[in-house]
Amino acid sequence: MKEKSEFTGGVGLLEALALIFIALKLTGHINWSWVWVLAPIWIPIAILGIIIIFAYVIKFVIDRFK
Repeated sequence: MKEKSEFTGGVGLLEALALIFIALKLTGHINWSWVWVLAPIWIPIAILGIIIIFAYVIKFVIDRFK
């Protein structure tokens, strides 16, 4: 009888990129602003926020003109 093997966890592409950028910044290999070093973390959150705001605006407009 075979047992199921489930893989849960691990590091995604953006998390790995953020960790690499942080390590490079802390070791002095890059001289970027912390805003850009942490961009792989905040840019997806900002995009999601914009999408949510856009959806609420569309819902408001549709409900307003029914």
